[in-house]
Order: sequence, then structure tokens, then C-alpha cells
Amino acid sequence: MAAANVKHEHSSGTVKDADADAASAMSLYPAVNQGELLKKTSRYLARYGTAFHSDIIVGAKGIYVYTAEGRRVLDWTSGQMSCLLGHGHPEIVATIAAHAAKLDHLFSGMVSPPVLDLAERLCTLLPPGLDKVFFLSTGGESNEAAIKMAKVYTGRFEIVGVGGSWHGCTAQALGAQYHHGRAGQGPTMPGMFMLPAPNAYRSPFRKTDPATGLDAYDWEAELDYGWQLIDTASCGSLAACIVECIQSSAGMHVLPTGYLAALKRHCARRGMLLIVDEAQTGIGRCGELVAVNSPDFGGAVPDILTLSKTLGNGLPLSAVVTSAEIEAVCTQRDFNFFTTHVNDPLPAAVGAKVLEIVVRDNLVAQSRASGKQLQAGLMALKARYGCVGDVRGRGLMAGIEIVADRTTKQPALELASRIADRAYKLGLWANLSSHPSFGGAFRIAPPITIQPAEIDEGLRILEQAFAETEGSLPLY
Repeated sequence: MAAANVKHEHSSGTVKDADADAASAMSLYPAVNQGELLKKTSRYLARYGTAFHSDIIVGAKGIYVYTAEGRRVLDWTSGQMSCLLGHGHPEIVATIAAHAAKLDHLFSGMVSPPVLDLAERLCTLLPPGLDKVFFLSTGGESNEAAIKMAKVYTGRFEIVGVGGSWHGCTAQALGAQYHHGRAGQGPTMPGMFMLPAPNAYRSPFRKTDPATGLDAYDWEAELDYGWQLIDTASCGSLAACIVECIQSSAGMHVLPTGYLAALKRHCARRGMLLIVDEAQTGIGRCGELVAVNSPDFGGAVPDILTLSKTLGNGLPLSAVVTSAEIEAVCTQRDFNFFTTHVNDPLPAAVGAKVLEIVVRDNLVAQSRASGKQLQAGLMALKARYGCVGDVRGRGLMAGIEIVADRTTKQPALELASRIADRAYKLGLWANLSSHPSFGGAFRIAPPITIQPAEIDEGLRILEQAFAETEGSLPLY
């Protein structure tokens, strides 16, 4: 049984005068009635695939969010994994205000300085071969455009995704994602195939590591087997494969070293394009400017790269980046993605400012260093609590998988949910990936501006939540 006799509350999670004052100071809505707003939530808001949270959030600043009842909560998911620089960053606020006043939105064929600034910064920072870019609003939209571009370029229509992936809720993005959101709508787009999820913790593909003599994940055999099945099922029209370097929604599963390079070789053999979705890993989050820069991922440059979430620091901004050759061929073949908000100046200005700050303040290196501190703290939790089956991640993207038994790896969703609830009451928000097929895994992705003391604060709260939750299996 967990140490249920621990009675103290963490200061950031209790309703104290200091917290209430801070919440009031940070709130745009200091005098709201949470009970009444929750009634309006039930009365007016349609549900879209998730339960609404029990607290109304009235303010957000830095790495904290503030509730209507005066609580300050550490935001360890950066909003929806998006506020890379934290909430209310003063330079982002100033950029938004200036462009809202004088250059907000244009006809989609018009060009503006912030769009050119962002395009130049991005293409200069990315590896050669990622030379042309256009900007959209959401990650799903950018993946939809990337898949369409691959079909136009190759003249083929079959798309390969990866089990456990999340690419968006539009038709082609959803068709290539194998995690959640597919039920109840009938057939997806034709020609969609799935590779096995690269889940090192649970994959049945195992081997003995010759260097250590220990059991290891045989991702190469798994990947080859997946392609054999796809080759058998394909009608000969394979266009592209889309993949995330870290599968966040599935529980922060990291592609094994060499996997991405092997995937690119498989694509090249079949005349396919490789699309890499860096919605969450991009712009420093994973300890590299983009994950494809990392030696862990083989340095494989994709044919098309998509960015979103982190690029806009919480504003709707995404990017589709490809080679000059692919862009030219697609233009010749009448590729069209002429949307209302393509290349909008205001979000582009924010994206350019995000890149400026990340480079100027050396935040990629800071993310890498902070990630080591975070991983060390999470590994200490694993050493202390038997319910922690696995700790994984890169940079400031981390996952903790909760199990009932380390030997059987039996998922413990109910326990994970109780730990998450306790952590929130103590003042820490960390999202739980709770789809039954992936166990219960905490997804941790704080702003990359987080300071060492703030990481320690979150780790203390998380440890207390484990200590106070029955069933956490303390080992000492």
C-alpha cells in the first residue's frame, strides 16, 4: 500500500491566500463563478472526443495555469503540447498585438514580410533538401496537405502510417493514424496501410542483445515484417509513409536508433516519399531543433516535413516543408491547398519570433539539459515505485507508463488515473494517455523555458502523488 499517512499538501496546489492572489493577478476573468460556468459548459458546449475538465481556467502565465477557484497549477503539457516558450511570453504578446493592430490577415495569394521572414528562418535552419515551405493553421491540416502533395508528386494514392500514430482529424491524416478517432464514421480513405507500432516496451518482436546478453526489442525484424505485409496488400500504388519520431499520443514512444533511416530506405526502394510529422518534437522540444537532426534518428532527411503546435507557441500555425524539386513538380501538376488562412501574416510573425527566441536564447541546448534533469528525476521515481513500468523520452518530452506488475506489464489505467488526479490536486497537470491498447502513460512536455527549480517542483509533486496513491507499489 502507498504511504497514505502523508498529509501535507504542496503549496502550489492548495487554496491559499498567496495562490488566490496570484490567480487573481493573472486572470482575465477574476470574478467568475465556477459552478455557474460548469453548468453553461454542460448546457452549451458540444463534446468532440474528450471529457471537459472539472476546473475552469481563468489565466495562464509562464509554466502555470490558474483556476477560477484560485489554484495555481504547473502546466506540464504546455497547453496542448504547444506553448513552447510558456504562456504569455512578453515578446510573443507584443508581436501578436502589433500585427493584430496593423497586419493580421490577407487574401491568400498576397505575400507579407512576416511570412517571408518565417520562411527564410525556417528553411535556413532545416537540413538541405527542405527548401520550400507554406504555412497553414493546424497539424492535421499540414499533414493533410503533405499527403496530398505526395499523391500529386508520385501519381499514386496508397499511404502507409504507423500503429500508435496521431496525425489529425481530417480525412487523409485520420486515415493514416492508428490510435484513436476512427470509430463510427465508416471507411477511411482507400489505400491506407499500417506498420506495427514501434513500442519497445511491449512489442512481441524480441531478440538477445549480443553486447549485453539481455532481452531487447528487435525493431528491424518487426519493420521488415510490416513491409512484407504491406507489399502483399498493396495494389502497386504506394505514394508515401508518414511517421512521428516520438509517438506522443501513444505514450511518448521514441523511434529506435536507426529506425527512421531504415524507413527512408524502405520508401526509396518503393519509390515512395517519407513524411515526418514533427508537430510535438519540433523547434527544440526533443533536445534538437527538429528530431530528424538527431543522430538517434539516423539523420534521415524526409521528403516532406510538417511542423505545428510548437511553431506557433499556442497560436494556430503549421508548416509544410519540402524540396524545391518536389514543390516544382507539384506546382506543374496543379497541386492546390488554397485555404482561408494559408500564409496569414499574424501567426507567421509569431512563428518567426518563436524561432528568433529559440536560437537567440540557446533554448535547444537548454531543452536537452533540462531533459536530462527530468529523465533522472523520473528514473528515481521508477526506482522507488513498482507501478512505474517504463520511463522514456527525449529532451523535454517524457513518458511514464503505469503498470500493475512489472513482470507481466499488465496495464493499470485506473491506478494511473488516480495518480494523475492526485497530482492535479497537489498542483501539477500532466496528461494521461489512457487508450486501452497502450496502457496508462503520463505525457510530460513542459515549456522549454522551464527552469531547474521548476522541474524539481514538478518532480516533488509527482513523487508525493505516487506516495499518497494506494497501489503505487512502493519498493522502499
